[in-house]
Amino acid sequence: MELIVATLLLAVVIGYAAGGRLSALADLKVRWAWVAIAGLVLQSIPMPSRTLSFVALYLSFALLLAFAAVNIGRQAIPFVAIVLGVVMNFTVIAVNGGMPVTRDALVTSGQLETLDELTDQGWVKHHLAGSEDDLLFLGDVIGVSQIGQVVSIGDVFAYLGVAWLVVSGMRRRPRHDRVPVPLATERSP
Repeated sequence: MELIVATLLLAVVIGYAAGGRLSALADLKVRWAWVAIAGLVLQSIPMPSRTLSFVALYLSFALLLAFAAVNIGRQAIPFVAIVLGVVMNFTVIAVNGGMPVTRDALVTSGQLETLDELTDQGWVKHHLAGSEDDLLFLGDVIGVSQIGQVVSIGDVFAYLGVAWLVVSGMRRRPRHDRVPVPLATERSP
């Protein structure tokens, strides 16, 4: 959760630095936002069984993918990045029965205390990476010490997409500020 907050704050700062306004985000037409929220919530709710946890996790990825896919036509670059990030994360989780997290990334991020939790296999979404894991380069292998979090390349793509969306949305001129463009058939005096 810290990473999404940090990403949003950084995007707002960049948006302001690029001459944007936070109020311009109101004109950003994002469809199915509730689907994205539901997908994120499903990833954070503890479930009573391992099977339900996997079902909720896979459903969350389907919801996030649907949200991003339905919006690609409106803002192609940010939503393509989000789709790529979601697909990368889902792929590594599906192949390995959870997201492999490397010990080095935990050390770099200052989260060595979570090592015991990951080795207990109590977590469904994450587990300590081992020699049996495939596509490890897509796993949580990037330690971010500044926020004490471990991320994957899929996270990087998804969060870059979110940041791009916020910055580009802030730079849009509100509809009431836009100057109408004359049609080709109209003649100016």
